[in-house]
Amino acid sequence: MAKVSKPDDVAEPVTEEVSDQPATAKTRQIELPHSSSVRQLADLFQISAIEVIKQLMRNGIMANINQVIDYETAAAVAAAYGYEARPQPRTAQRSASVISEMRKHRQLSVEATGNLQPRPPIVTVMGHVNHGKTRLLDAIRQTNVMATEAGGITQHIGAYQVTADEQKITFLDTPGHEAFTAMRAHGAQITDITILVVAADDGVMPQTQEAIDHARAAGVPIVVAINKIDKPEANPELVKQQLADAGLLIEEWGGDTVCVPISAKEKIGITELLENLLVVAEVEELKANPSGPATGVVIEAEMDRSRGPLATVLVNNGTLKLGDTIVVGTTWGRVRAMFNDIGKQMKKAGPATPVGLLGLSSVPQVGDTLTAVSNEHQAQALIEKHKAEIKEKASPKAVSLTNLYDQITTGQVKGLKVILKTDVQGSLEPIRSSLERLGTEEVQVRIIHSGTGNITESDVMLATASKGLVIGFGVSTEEGARRLANTEGIDIRHYDVIYNLIDDVDKALKGLLEPSYVEVIEGQAEVRAIFPAGKGTKVAGVYVTEGKVSRNASVRVRRGEEIVHESTVSSLKRFKDDVREVAADYECGIGIKDFSEFQVGDILEFFRMEKAA
Repeated sequence: MAKVSKPDDVAEPVTEEVSDQPATAKTRQIELPHSSSVRQLADLFQISAIEVIKQLMRNGIMANINQVIDYETAAAVAAAYGYEARPQPRTAQRSASVISEMRKHRQLSVEATGNLQPRPPIVTVMGHVNHGKTRLLDAIRQTNVMATEAGGITQHIGAYQVTADEQKITFLDTPGHEAFTAMRAHGAQITDITILVVAADDGVMPQTQEAIDHARAAGVPIVVAINKIDKPEANPELVKQQLADAGLLIEEWGGDTVCVPISAKEKIGITELLENLLVVAEVEELKANPSGPATGVVIEAEMDRSRGPLATVLVNNGTLKLGDTIVVGTTWGRVRAMFNDIGKQMKKAGPATPVGLLGLSSVPQVGDTLTAVSNEHQAQALIEKHKAEIKEKASPKAVSLTNLYDQITTGQVKGLKVILKTDVQGSLEPIRSSLERLGTEEVQVRIIHSGTGNITESDVMLATASKGLVIGFGVSTEEGARRLANTEGIDIRHYDVIYNLIDDVDKALKGLLEPSYVEVIEGQAEVRAIFPAGKGTKVAGVYVTEGKVSRNASVRVRRGEEIVHESTVSSLKRFKDDVREVAADYECGIGIKDFSEFQVGDILEFFRMEKAA
């Protein structure tokens, strides 16, 4: 594999025509990595992989096209084809195919043209719980804090910058794919590279696979950090195999995924990880225009009791300066103070720089865009435009099986994105393959995440960010996920028969699916007392915790994870008066048709069924 400083900087091929007998008349120098696949060597020498395999056979080695061979063997092949090989620096190990693949995943998103300059990459860390995401972020930050900054007051602003090889890297201090996907769901695609942390002693876990799927759905390059290599039970080779099974083939095994062994606890491999991030960033050709008015995105926001609205903004273009008039979503103000994560006051912030800022009139929303304007008049005009855009975005319906055909025919949907959850692993593959075969020329069915277990908030968030829907087979939906789906308008479908699942999706693609009904949660209440109501019946004294309760509403009684009864509200009283409904934060007495076996602590869930959009 040739050394590359730019995507096209690949070693020149031999000029002689290659036959079964390799040409050796001309010798050229070439740098090779410590390991490479037969296919990669063939690409380097610009010959067929068959020729490389033949040469290996002459050397007594049987190999297939994906076989990974070591440096010494590759050097012998190189010599046979007229090259003088030498080891390549590890930080430069990128093949032309890797570069091409990475470029597919990321496009330059800079509206301003002209003075484009390289900018720092923006990195998010993901991985399974307890695999070391937070400790890695801490290790990176501590390694890069200068002694002169030791007296600075650390400010949690949700992001920070470090310096490696005299180049800056911006880290979002929001570990976890939920936070990453929540930003995407709000329309803020701000991450350039994802670090996937996998513990060497634990391997690929369910949340690891979730993180991979979330990063892929966003089209973001993944750099794997195999953490905890200092532990006696560490098994990095097993982790590499598990990553390959999950669809991430690392470079050492002939793939295109960068993999770095580290120990966040012992601070081993941190420098190498940062160097690799810089190489990936160079491949991505991340650029921005530091001239002109600033634009950016809010990554954190809160009301500070002493200082007022506080927002953490990641500048993505232009330069933000003290005193600038800014519009953030539907609020505005003037920048009266800016500071970084160590509390240092800043007068200006360029592209990919995170800053905490004060001066807004109210607290913005995470994901809101920031724009610097000339005056208050422009600010008010831009706010009105943002409000109109919010209304316009609210009108299109989320994708559901019921409205899928209409969205296909009007050009709103080019592909059906599905999050698939099943009860057992054995159900996943037949359902996945059956769904993917249903695709048509107009719309492809794409499973962007699949797994076993109940439908979670993370599944719904991914559906929101990807504009997809959730299908569950033999599973239920967690309460928080159901509420989030109702809020975001996400279609969740439950099935127990594979044929019905496939048939419904097929009909939806063809516009033949009959309207369905979805459950809408109206409120919840907690049973706090139980009273006799005559003739062996009882009523529950409850406190309404969410929404409202209405007379004649459908209700289910939950006891822990179990649903013990489902019926309707037969009576509803406030003190001694019959009432039509009771809102949240009020107490009332409730009778349920054909049910008296209340227990203190039961949760009453009130719902209605309505036709799906």
